[in-house]
Order: sequence, then structure tokens, then C-alpha cells
Amino acid sequence: MKQTIRERALASGFDDCRFTSAHPPQTAGQFQDWLGGKRHGEMEWLQRSAQKRLRPENVLSQAATVIVLAASYAARETASRPAERPAGVVARYARFNDYHHVLAGRLKSLADDVNSLGGPGTRSLWYVDTGPLLERDLAQRAGLGFIGKHTNLISRKSGNWIFLAEIITTLRLEPDPPETNHCGKCARCIAACPTNAITAPFQLDARRCISYLTIELKGAIPVELRAAIGDRVYGCDDCLAVCPWNRFAHEGRLMTRHRRPEFSQLDLLELLALDEAAFKARFAGSPILRAKRRGLLRNVCVALGNVGNAEALPALEKAARDADPLVAGHALWAIEQIQTRPRGPDLSANPSF
Repeated sequence: MKQTIRERALASGFDDCRFTSAHPPQTAGQFQDWLGGKRHGEMEWLQRSAQKRLRPENVLSQAATVIVLAASYAARETASRPAERPAGVVARYARFNDYHHVLAGRLKSLADDVNSLGGPGTRSLWYVDTGPLLERDLAQRAGLGFIGKHTNLISRKSGNWIFLAEIITTLRLEPDPPETNHCGKCARCIAACPTNAITAPFQLDARRCISYLTIELKGAIPVELRAAIGDRVYGCDDCLAVCPWNRFAHEGRLMTRHRRPEFSQLDLLELLALDEAAFKARFAGSPILRAKRRGLLRNVCVALGNVGNAEALPALEKAARDADPLVAGHALWAIEQIQTRPRGPDLSANPSF
């Protein structure tokens, strides 16, 4: 039965499929300590769903098995032309159609197959990243990958570039052997983090993480962290990109068809001009919609404050009058950064150069 489920998962486009029990994750205590230290920031939904995450049977009564699936979003990076105007960087996973939508139909169909194979009385629930499960811990226990020092899952087949999904079911299936950690002495991810959010091996303070700051945080970005954000406007890949296990990553069979190459570089001044309707049209079907207009334009202002020049001032001055105070406040900060930034010498004034 496991082999049948795995074959159907691979046939539907997933790149891996593994099985584990629905027993509580061994890292439950670490998760509670992380919440207790408020390192989850404003992600209150993690606190509200903590009891379900600690005990999968609280998610589905009589749960016996968790089927963990992976879809690779590794892709060949093509050389891009140098941007003529300031450009913003988007995390790799958001350069595709929203994976929640891409994977959902296939996952639902697979869950229906599990119920049919299990027979009458079998119940299953499926989740794409949004379920109250400690999915990386379950994925490691299922043997799909191991949690790296950056706290993300690393697959020895796909590197860091993987989406996770789960089916929790009352059908009892033999667990696969767990994966062991293969980080060794490597600490590239810790050194690469621009904001020192990885405070120690396997310890992340989300409140300093650029992905949290540009996506999950709904209010103002702390002033002391804005410079480190650089030109990133949605997420950050720095700790993932330096992982040596990425040399084994392969292009995802399913996600490749859903690439959005136009998101590789985003014109910051163009983004700053988007009204609500234009924002929704520009990013329809993309994960970037999660940030909402106010969040994305907040990020754009920060990026322009870091990499923009005088050319950006008219657009920022208009943004400083935006009806949303979050956008206006960050635009004022960006204007100040550009105006006080030391300028290089005017070489045109001296023909000897």
C-alpha cells in the first residue's frame, strides 16, 4: 500500500513521498521554548495552534500516519540583464505561481486515494504548508530530509529548494527510517544571514529574519534592521543559497511549469506607483499577494532607501503622501537615507579623469 501511494504521489508531480507515525515530534519541547522566548514575533497563529502542533492526534482523532511530500522548486538560474533602474529581489519560491494553489488539487486527489485504499472508516486531512503540524520535524522523522543549522529542511536529493505538504490519516502504515543530520562542521548559513537571525546552530529568532520582516510582519520594520535588508522586497534566500547540499538539487518536475520569470527582478519605481487594483493585477496567482500592497510598498521604500539614488526621490515624495501611513512613513525614511548618503566625486567637472 505504501508503494502504491508513493507511486501515485510521484505520478502526480511530487518529487518525494515518505511516511512517519503520528506520534508527537521529539522536538516539541524546543518548540515550546521557542514560543516562550517570543522568538516567533507577531505570528500569533503559531501560539494559538501550539497544542495541535505538539500532538498530531489533536489535528485528526485516531491519526496513525503522516505522509510527507516534497515538491522541488529548484530552477536553472539564467543570467539577467543589469537593471537600468533600481531593482528589487524576490525569494526564489515566490518566482512561481502560488504553490498552495499548484499543489492543493494534487494533494486532495492523493488524500482521496489514501481513503479508498484504507477502506471504510479511513479519514485523512491534507495540508500545504498551512496545517497545524511541525512539518519539518515530521519530514526529518519520515526520512525526507534533515533540519539544517538554519532551521530549514535540507534534502540530500533536492537541497534547500523544496515545498512540503502533508496528509495526516487514520490509515496505519509502516514508518520510513528517519534522516540524520549531515551539516557536519559547516556553518555557512549562519555566517550568511544579513541580520544575524540565526543566533546559534538550529536556533532562529524570527523577529530578525528578513523573510519574517518582509512578509509576516504587518507593521513598521525596525529601523535598526532596515539597512541589512538591502534590495530584498519579498523574502530572503541567503542562508539557503549557500548550503553545499544544493549541488544535488534538481529542477522540480511540477513547479517548473509554473515559473514566473518576470519576478526575477522587479523595478522598484514601477512597484511604488501601484495602486490597490494594479497591485492585485500585477501579482495575481503569486505568493507576493500575501504581503498586500501596503506591505510590499513598505518593503520597496526600504529597498530604495538602501540602493536608490536621486532619481527615486520624486516617486518617494509621492509615496510619502500615500493614504496608508505605513507606506508614507517608510518613504520618508528612504528619502532621508538618499539625501544624507555620501555622493561620489563629480568626475565630469575635471577632464583629467
